[in-house]
Amino acid sequence: MPSGSSDSDTWPLTPIRQNAGMDRASWLRVGRALRALRLRRDLGQEDVARAAGVSRATISRIERGMLAGVTLGRLSDVAAGLGAVLAVGVRWNGEALDRLLDEAHARLVGAAVAYLGEFGWETAVEVSFAVGGERGSIDILGYHRPTASLLVGEAKSVVPDAGGTVYGLDRKARLAPLIARQRGLEVRTVSRVLFVAESRTARRRIARFAALWAVAFPVRGRRLRAWLRNPGPEPVVNIARILDR
Repeated sequence: MPSGSSDSDTWPLTPIRQNAGMDRASWLRVGRALRALRLRRDLGQEDVARAAGVSRATISRIERGMLAGVTLGRLSDVAAGLGAVLAVGVRWNGEALDRLLDEAHARLVGAAVAYLGEFGWETAVEVSFAVGGERGSIDILGYHRPTASLLVGEAKSVVPDAGGTVYGLDRKARLAPLIARQRGLEVRTVSRVLFVAESRTARRRIARFAALWAVAFPVRGRRLRAWLRNPGPEPVVNIARILDR
């Protein structure tokens, strides 16, 4: 990607090159999967082409795994026309990429813990739970003992989808009081904070959907710092951008 470009704006416009680090077998599987979905829905190639805004010849090439010149955005349109979602994965040096992503997440969690510690919050990380039929883990569970305030923190090294993030935090915040009480903690309020690694890309993505983020996470900046220093009786919902330390 050219330096200074926005990945969120340019990725759908970049044509796939058949030799661009993508193995032929993977694209064949994509083509076969899309063809199977088309046949299951009793659609012709013309039907899918019309829905995706491409030619029938393009659909034919895609189904045969011949994706040279097809943009990821266009491929996603074809999948959407069949009621499917295109999921693009990246593989690198076996499990090395997973470790790299885990390291970025761990650095951010560590930075968030240090940040909360500056204001006198006790923290626990990667707190797993199994409540009824709901299972998962909380990245950061913070507790301000003088005010019995509980904080559910989510750490994202990349700015996520606002809607999905709010849903996930809501679910964890709903379960957090029970989790905390199982640890012998009194809980008066439960707040939610999304910790995002500071970067120009993060700022750009948040600014792009500023109205949505403002509704989902209304408390920002100095208001959060003031609240962390002296939590009031009302819980907060916040997005905090912090540097990895």
